[in-house]
Amino acid sequence: YSLQDQFDNLEKHTQWGIDVLEKYIKFVKERTEIELSYAKQLRNLSKKYQPKKNSKEEEEYRYTSTRAFLATLNEMNDYAGQHEVISENMTSLITAELTRYVQELKQERKSHFHDGRKAQQHIETCWKQLEASKRRFERDCKEADRAQQYFEKMDADINVTKADVEKARQQAQLRHQMAEDSKAEYSSTLQKFNSEQHEHYYTHIPNIFQKIQEMEERRIVRIGESMKTFADVDRQVIPIIGKCLDEITKAAESVDHKNDSQMVIEAFKSGFEPPGDVDFEDFTQPMKRTVSESSLSNSRGDGKSEPKFGSKSKGKLWPFIKKNKLMSLLTSPHQPPPPPPASASPSAVPNGPQSPKQQKEPLSHRFNEFMTSKPKIHCFRSLKRGGAGPEDFSNLPPEQRRKKLQQKVDELNRDIQKEMDSRDALTKMKDVYIKNPQMGDAASVDHRLAELGQNIEKLRLEVQKFEGWLAEVEGRLPARSEQSRRQSGVYEAQNASGVNSCAQDRESPDGSYTEEQSQETEMKVPATDFDDEFDDEEPLPTIGTCKALYTFEGQNEGTISVAEGEMLYVIEEDKGDGWTRIRRNEDEEGYVPTSYVEVYLDKNAKGA
Repeated sequence: YSLQDQFDNLEKHTQWGIDVLEKYIKFVKERTEIELSYAKQLRNLSKKYQPKKNSKEEEEYRYTSTRAFLATLNEMNDYAGQHEVISENMTSLITAELTRYVQELKQERKSHFHDGRKAQQHIETCWKQLEASKRRFERDCKEADRAQQYFEKMDADINVTKADVEKARQQAQLRHQMAEDSKAEYSSTLQKFNSEQHEHYYTHIPNIFQKIQEMEERRIVRIGESMKTFADVDRQVIPIIGKCLDEITKAAESVDHKNDSQMVIEAFKSGFEPPGDVDFEDFTQPMKRTVSESSLSNSRGDGKSEPKFGSKSKGKLWPFIKKNKLMSLLTSPHQPPPPPPASASPSAVPNGPQSPKQQKEPLSHRFNEFMTSKPKIHCFRSLKRGGAGPEDFSNLPPEQRRKKLQQKVDELNRDIQKEMDSRDALTKMKDVYIKNPQMGDAASVDHRLAELGQNIEKLRLEVQKFEGWLAEVEGRLPARSEQSRRQSGVYEAQNASGVNSCAQDRESPDGSYTEEQSQETEMKVPATDFDDEFDDEEPLPTIGTCKALYTFEGQNEGTISVAEGEMLYVIEEDKGDGWTRIRRNEDEEGYVPTSYVEVYLDKNAKGA
């Protein structure tokens, strides 16, 4: 009953309570939107870093560290799903429920305050009736007093007739009776008002206020329960989020550095033997200086090459060949060519011997190149010009070739099994058709069965072919015989049918390594040992020959030294930058200034 006279303030307070509830609903709704947005961003993040199918990235996920990262991405996807669950539960348990409750609350509040206003209007009406009855009683009393005074005045006046006195007396009595009636009505109205007022302030209003109080307390309880639900929704997903984090931790603990290192070794080991010792080069013998490997006019028909690093060590220095050759193939010098000298060097004799400095780089420089080029071998391998490699993977190192052949055999065996499964299924279908002709024609599957049989036979032949290559590689890998080395002293006038292999034993199908001779010149080229050359690429064909007009010291990366009068092969014309690309032998090629050589092009020549 304490607030019975605070009806308007209660109306304002309950409206404020509804506003608070609606504000909390808006807060929860924005929280759900944040959760959905966060979950979406987490899913997009996980999807962004997922490996693309049928791409190189999938191969990278065979390591334990990358598999752990992939597991982390998958768990983050589940983690995002829990935030979506939070959003859904908050929407259904809080936002939707409170929104419906607010509508009910507004209707209930409207009903209660309507009853309160109605009670107020009723008591105000009773008060107005009481005031009207009171004023009427007061007026009648004054009229009765005036009528009594007038009668007494007329009765005391001797000049007034008896009839006038009687009339005044009757008028006084009438007014007095009206005053009595008004008094009785006023008394009755007053009693009624007091009763209504007591009923209003002690019954009706308290009941209405009690209902409003209960309504307000339910609102307060409801918002408290919603806040508890708000926390419970978060708490319910904590165990699942904890499992996601536990799985991430488990994936992290599964990272095995030893295993990853071993996988890298297995993936990239080539099977080559380390290079042997470098033979001593004796330049004190004059006879050895008169013969130059750089001269293509010298006959090497006996198949024996002069010591460059020695026939044995040359075969062992395949990393050097790979480094120097690829660098000369990939880039021309980044500076303009020097102008030709005013006159030829008097010491230079055409087709004469070339100094060791022009032929070779210092041994220490070669060793540095070996140390720096070794990690790049895999990168150079990806620069193959010819697209797909040979069918037998002979362009790969032995160990890599063995793995590729094994993969091919496994793939073909899977294809065979798939075709056999299809054949078995069709055979069963044919048996069903034979037993139940109404289900289909048994002859309709004969053609397909014949195709499957042919496919299986073809696949088996392919398996036999690859297994033969595999057996050949596996037979070579344990040890390499020195007798397996082959030498070839001439370029044969035909295209080499074999593909250059970076395996230790490079050979053409007939057992010898052959390269084609330029059709314009019948020059013999020095025989070299290709057994250990590490080369993934097909050499560029020769397009002609050239004669060195001046001596050129090739000291920059990608250039080659030439002696005046030396004859060489041209493998690439001047592209407008002032440099021509030439080849001395299978191992030495590079750029020389165009103005230093006289070029003889043969458009029909096909070089090795």
